[in-house]
Amino acid sequence: MTLRAKDIMVTQFDKIHIEAPVEHAISMILNGKIRKSGHKTVSLMVLDDFQRLVGVITMFDILYHLRPSFLNFGIDGHELSWDGQTNTYIKELKSKKIHQVMSRNIVGTTSDEHLMSVLDRMVKNRYRRLPVLENGKPIGIVYISDIYYKLFSSE
Repeated sequence: MTLRAKDIMVTQFDKIHIEAPVEHAISMILNGKIRKSGHKTVSLMVLDDFQRLVGVITMFDILYHLRPSFLNFGIDGHELSWDGQTNTYIKELKSKKIHQVMSRNIVGTTSDEHLMSVLDRMVKNRYRRLPVLENGKPIGIVYISDIYYKLFSSE
Protein backbone atom coordinates (compact mmCIF):
# COMPACT_ATOMS: atom_id res chain seq x y z
CA MET A 1 0.00 0.00 0.00
CA THR A 2 1.47 3.34 -1.06
CA LEU A 3 0.03 6.22 0.88
CA ARG A 4 1.25 9.79 0.88
CA ALA A 5 0.47 12.68 3.22
CA LYS A 6 -2.02 14.00 0.63
CA ASP A 7 -4.00 10.75 0.84
CA ILE A 8 -4.79 11.23 4.51
CA MET A 9 -4.43 14.95 5.20
CA VAL A 10 -7.41 16.95 6.38
CA THR A 11 -7.92 19.96 4.12
CA GLN A 12 -10.67 21.59 6.17
CA PHE A 13 -8.84 22.71 9.30
CA ASP A 14 -9.23 25.57 11.73
CA LYS A 15 -7.01 28.63 11.37
CA ILE A 16 -6.53 31.71 13.49
CA HIS A 17 -4.61 34.97 13.00
CA ILE A 18 -1.48 35.55 15.07
CA GLU A 19 -2.95 38.76 16.56
CA ALA A 20 -6.34 37.28 17.52
CA PRO A 21 -7.26 37.12 21.21
CA VAL A 22 -6.72 33.82 23.00
CA GLU A 23 -10.39 33.96 24.00
CA HIS A 24 -11.27 33.34 20.33
CA ALA A 25 -8.99 30.27 20.19
CA ILE A 26 -10.57 28.91 23.37
CA SER A 27 -14.01 29.19 21.79
CA MET A 28 -12.89 27.63 18.50
CA ILE A 29 -11.34 24.63 20.27
CA LEU A 30 -14.39 24.18 22.52
CA ASN A 31 -16.55 24.03 19.40
CA GLY A 32 -14.04 22.06 17.31
CA LYS A 33 -15.05 19.82 14.46
CA ILE A 34 -15.24 16.06 14.83
CA ARG A 35 -13.33 14.28 12.08
CA LYS A 36 -14.32 11.04 10.35
CA SER A 37 -12.08 9.14 12.78
CA GLY A 38 -14.26 10.40 15.64
CA HIS A 39 -11.54 12.64 17.06
CA LYS A 40 -12.16 16.28 17.82
CA THR A 41 -9.78 19.00 16.70
CA VAL A 42 -7.88 20.47 19.65
CA SER A 43 -5.47 22.74 17.76
CA LEU A 44 -5.50 25.69 15.39
CA MET A 45 -3.02 26.65 12.69
CA VAL A 46 -1.73 30.18 13.36
CA LEU A 47 -1.34 32.34 10.25
CA ASP A 48 0.20 35.73 9.57
CA ASP A 49 -1.14 38.46 7.28
CA PHE A 50 0.19 36.56 4.24
CA GLN A 51 -1.54 33.28 5.22
CA ARG A 52 1.82 31.68 6.07
CA LEU A 53 2.01 29.24 8.95
CA VAL A 54 3.81 30.86 11.90
CA GLY A 55 2.71 28.56 14.71
CA VAL A 56 0.13 26.29 16.24
CA ILE A 57 -2.03 26.85 19.28
CA THR A 58 -3.28 23.76 21.06
CA MET A 59 -5.41 22.96 24.05
CA PHE A 60 -2.16 22.12 25.83
CA ASP A 61 -0.65 25.55 25.00
CA ILE A 62 -3.72 27.28 26.41
CA LEU A 63 -3.72 25.24 29.62
CA TYR A 64 0.05 25.65 30.00
CA HIS A 65 -0.29 29.44 29.85
CA LEU A 66 -3.29 29.45 32.19
CA ARG A 67 -0.88 28.61 35.00
CA PRO A 68 1.10 31.42 36.59
CA SER A 69 4.51 31.75 34.87
CA PHE A 70 6.43 31.36 38.14
CA LEU A 71 5.50 27.67 38.10
CA ASN A 72 7.92 27.27 35.18
CA PHE A 73 10.85 27.92 37.54
CA GLY A 74 10.71 24.80 39.67
CA ILE A 75 7.96 25.80 42.09
CA ASP A 76 5.58 22.94 42.79
CA GLY A 77 1.93 23.91 42.26
CA HIS A 78 0.54 21.56 44.89
CA GLU A 79 2.19 23.60 47.65
CA LEU A 80 0.18 26.72 46.82
CA SER A 81 -3.25 27.88 47.88
CA TRP A 82 -5.35 28.16 44.70
CA ASP A 83 -8.69 29.07 46.26
CA GLY A 84 -10.45 31.90 44.45
CA GLN A 85 -7.69 32.44 41.89
CA THR A 86 -8.78 30.35 38.90
CA ASN A 87 -11.15 32.96 37.47
CA THR A 88 -8.42 35.59 37.67
CA TYR A 89 -6.02 33.38 35.70
CA ILE A 90 -8.70 32.62 33.09
CA LYS A 91 -9.53 36.32 32.64
CA GLU A 92 -5.84 37.21 32.27
CA LEU A 93 -5.26 34.42 29.73
CA LYS A 94 -8.28 35.41 27.63
CA SER A 95 -6.90 38.95 27.26
CA LYS A 96 -3.64 37.73 25.71
CA LYS A 97 -2.95 37.48 21.98
CA ILE A 98 -2.30 34.22 20.14
CA HIS A 99 1.39 35.06 19.54
CA GLN A 100 1.91 35.15 23.32
CA VAL A 101 0.89 31.53 23.89
CA MET A 102 1.32 29.63 20.60
CA SER A 103 3.99 27.04 19.81
CA ARG A 104 6.44 28.44 17.27
CA ASN A 105 8.79 25.58 16.43
CA ILE A 106 6.67 24.09 13.67
CA VAL A 107 7.75 21.07 11.70
CA GLY A 108 5.78 20.32 8.57
CA THR A 109 5.65 17.90 5.68
CA THR A 110 4.88 18.01 1.99
CA SER A 111 1.83 16.49 0.36
CA ASP A 112 3.98 13.93 -1.50
CA GLU A 113 5.91 12.60 1.51
CA HIS A 114 5.32 8.89 2.09
CA LEU A 115 2.97 8.24 4.99
CA MET A 116 5.45 5.91 6.74
CA SER A 117 8.05 8.69 6.71
CA VAL A 118 5.48 11.10 8.16
CA LEU A 119 4.49 8.53 10.78
CA ASP A 120 8.12 7.88 11.71
CA ARG A 121 8.75 11.59 12.36
CA MET A 122 5.53 11.92 14.34
CA VAL A 123 6.26 8.90 16.55
CA LYS A 124 9.90 9.80 17.19
CA ASN A 125 9.01 13.37 18.16
CA ARG A 126 5.67 12.60 19.84
CA TYR A 127 3.80 14.89 17.43
CA ARG A 128 0.03 14.51 17.34
CA ARG A 129 -0.35 16.52 14.16
CA LEU A 130 1.85 17.61 11.29
CA PRO A 131 0.96 20.51 8.99
CA VAL A 132 1.21 19.88 5.26
CA LEU A 133 2.87 22.93 3.72
CA GLU A 134 3.24 24.35 0.25
CA ASN A 135 5.46 27.45 -0.02
CA GLY A 136 5.11 28.03 3.73
CA LYS A 137 1.32 27.98 3.61
CA PRO A 138 -0.74 25.21 5.18
CA ILE A 139 -2.76 23.17 2.70
CA GLY A 140 -3.63 20.36 5.09
CA ILE A 141 -2.84 18.61 8.32
CA VAL A 142 -2.07 15.00 9.15
CA TYR A 143 -3.26 13.77 12.53
CA ILE A 144 -1.69 10.71 14.10
CA SER A 145 -5.15 9.48 15.09
CA ASP A 146 -6.24 9.67 11.44
CA ILE A 147 -3.20 7.62 10.38
CA TYR A 148 -4.18 4.98 12.91
CA TYR A 149 -7.79 5.05 11.72
CA LYS A 150 -6.76 4.81 8.05
CA LEU A 151 -4.36 1.93 8.57
CA PHE A 152 -6.45 -0.21 10.89
CA SER A 153 -10.12 0.46 10.16
CA SER A 154 -12.02 -1.55 7.60
CA GLU A 155 -13.45 1.20 5.45
